[in-house]
Amino acid sequence: MTSDDPQGASLSYEKILERELENALREINRPSKGVFLSGVAAGLNVSFGALFMAMALTFSPSFPSPLVKQVTLALLSSVGFLFVVLGQTELFTAHTTMAVLPVLDGRTSVRKVGRLWGNVYVSNLLGCAAFAAFIAVLGPAFGIVTPAAAESLATALVDHPWWVVLLSGVVAGWLMGLMTWLVAATRDTVSRVLIIVIVAAAIGFAPFHHALLGTTEVLTGLLLGQAVSVADYGHFLLWTTLGNVLGGSVLVALVNYGHVALAGDVVDVDFEASTETERDEKA
Repeated sequence: MTSDDPQGASLSYEKILERELENALREINRPSKGVFLSGVAAGLNVSFGALFMAMALTFSPSFPSPLVKQVTLALLSSVGFLFVVLGQTELFTAHTTMAVLPVLDGRTSVRKVGRLWGNVYVSNLLGCAAFAAFIAVLGPAFGIVTPAAAESLATALVDHPWWVVLLSGVVAGWLMGLMTWLVAATRDTVSRVLIIVIVAAAIGFAPFHHALLGTTEVLTGLLLGQAVSVADYGHFLLWTTLGNVLGGSVLVALVNYGHVALAGDVVDVDFEASTETERDEKA
């Protein structure tokens, strides 16, 4: 076992960057149809978080306190991200961090990354929209999602000025980028699960604006209730997507790449304890 492949639960930051670069280049060079299908799967999978939150609000319309409510919803929302990350499907808010790294390293072009982003983004939205329609049909019929629960989740995301949605989206994109980076740093499944749950729950706790999970929430509210309009969804999607991209690509990809690239040379220090005789001679 060499020093470049250390034992333990995490990797050095150089190895994390190498792993992220390899993953990004593999996805950039992957056939478009495969990326598209993986993106649809990711949109469907992350939407389970919206379903579970709506079910919790349906089964328990009132909570002991706002804190208990937000913690419960945050933990439930993290389940969808667990399905996506452990299932290794392609989520746009992870690519905003990962796919930028090869561009910064000069290994691919902006055009190729833009094509990958567009493919993943559209396929994610299609998956989320399909799952929202599924909830709207099954939820009321099966008695697991009420229109009031769906509206509650949706209005929590759309009832804000554009700049609030933008900044909230930056935070969510920042956290998603950190999740991607930290998951790449871990070497065992248990650590990855803990990281995903903690970071994803942090997004759902506010809740901060996430373009894909939020799409399922808002579209479900749009299909089941009267409190959300198509214009509200457009407002949400525009500013949330921009915020997610800024948070993931600038605050995580650029900063993390910079601190690794500018880490400097490795310094080796050889230390030998002096004997009592040597100390006496120096004295």
